[in-house]
Amino acid sequence: MGFLLAVAGIYVPEPLRRRKLEALLAATAEAFKTVPPFTKGLSCDECLHAYAQFTKDEAEKSILRGDEEEVQSRLFVRARAMGDEFRRQFRLKNSEVMTMAALVYRMMGIDFQGEADGCITVRSCIFSGYYPGDVCRFISSLDEGLLVGLAGGGYLTFSQRITEGFDCCRAWLYTGKAT
Repeated sequence: MGFLLAVAGIYVPEPLRRRKLEALLAATAEAFKTVPPFTKGLSCDECLHAYAQFTKDEAEKSILRGDEEEVQSRLFVRARAMGDEFRRQFRLKNSEVMTMAALVYRMMGIDFQGEADGCITVRSCIFSGYYPGDVCRFISSLDEGLLVGLAGGGYLTFSQRITEGFDCCRAWLYTGKAT
């Protein structure tokens, strides 16, 4: 495992977590073609809750307008760029993708467990308290973009979601690469 990833796995300073959350918020607002919510003075956890409410509201508006595909495409592209950036910054090897993903998702209040074969389980997620199933499916474009960026390619599919009544989310990241 690379040094940076090993250190980050032990401790992520709050200012770094805050910067990454703000970058995610800005990229998401840009994809929705709106302004992000005001988060100055909020803790990281408060920012995360503001982000959850913001994405729920914006996704619901997009669904009502009927422009889901266009917005999801923009969400994917921006999240992929973030994943690509993490991949470069941490000099990720294919075998480290799931470790990095678990770290990123932990910063977002998500219990992410990924296996080398691409199998993913999410046992708890703060967003499941905000999102109905249709919004979760919509926002999953961010998950796919981030993970595809971290992996350097591929695609993500979900087989079940907490927001659809299951006890956990299950997904699979296919990269076509050896780990």
